[in-house]
Amino acid sequence: MTRSAPDVSFVIAAFNAAATVRRAIDSALAQEDVDVEVIVVDDCSSDDTCAVVEGIADPRLKLLRLTENRGPGGARNAGLDAALGTWVAILDADDTVSPRRLARMIGLASTADAQIVVDNLDVAKLDGRVERMFPDALLARHRTMTLAAFIGSNVLFRSTYNFGYMKPVFERRFLNGHGLRFADTVRIGEDYILLASALALGGRCTVDPCAGYCYHIREGSISRVLELRHVEAMIGADRVFLANHTIDPKAMAMQRRRDKSLREAHAFLRLVDHLKSRSLVSAAQVALSSPAALRHLKMPIAVRLRRLLAPLARMKSATPVAAERSTSGESPHASKG
Repeated sequence: MTRSAPDVSFVIAAFNAAATVRRAIDSALAQEDVDVEVIVVDDCSSDDTCAVVEGIADPRLKLLRLTENRGPGGARNAGLDAALGTWVAILDADDTVSPRRLARMIGLASTADAQIVVDNLDVAKLDGRVERMFPDALLARHRTMTLAAFIGSNVLFRSTYNFGYMKPVFERRFLNGHGLRFADTVRIGEDYILLASALALGGRCTVDPCAGYCYHIREGSISRVLELRHVEAMIGADRVFLANHTIDPKAMAMQRRRDKSLREAHAFLRLVDHLKSRSLVSAAQVALSSPAALRHLKMPIAVRLRRLLAPLARMKSATPVAAERSTSGESPHASKG
């Protein structure tokens, strides 16, 4: 007997995720009132990830083994190509979803005639605390996610979390009809480009203020550490996005703000690299060419660099160094994925 297509395909890209992937899979298989399949894509793990997956006896679970490492975007694309569900949901191998999440989200999408639905997230901290990522009132004001609102939220340095952290559930027919896949050249922020592209192509996105996805912070998570190469890849991906899509004036205004924040991030990280290598002349040159980068030295990395900042502070007569700024605050974050 041929099994009918599932309501939802979960795609889990896994790389050395033996410690957490079972938890993610169990939460996906535990969905209530929807028929699911769970596709785990092993991205050439060197640990026991595959053994853990193969140890779960459930016909709804599939394991795809990649022959070469393709990164999170490429691994997810392999899962999307294999998916059979009416809807597709991305689940990170170290995260979990609540049992009613997909039934609730699909119901909202059906009511709103939407091809995309996003929800709130809970954040599980390293110390065991759990907090809500976005205030309910904020998402209540964004019951339909516009491209302008989405891009505007993804301006770096503005807040700890942005809408790029959301894990959209997509109608698979919409993704395939527009040839939409993750940018596999981007190792951080690939989620952002996919949702932005879907919105630019006219996808209607409804917002569920309830939290059904739990984002587990772990030591060394790539989404918690922004590096120069990541910013350069994000700038390149944005350039491709703008070349491929025509966006409305409000979205373009937000895109200009995002572009500015990416340039500032690039200058800031170059400044940090010069300070860490004690290249004070080069640091001063960056400060002169991009004074806004100095503003971000109030972030925690400056605590680790304050002794290096002392000689640079003496150069204040030549460059507007804000070495006296507070060293408290959040480090820059990009969207997870």
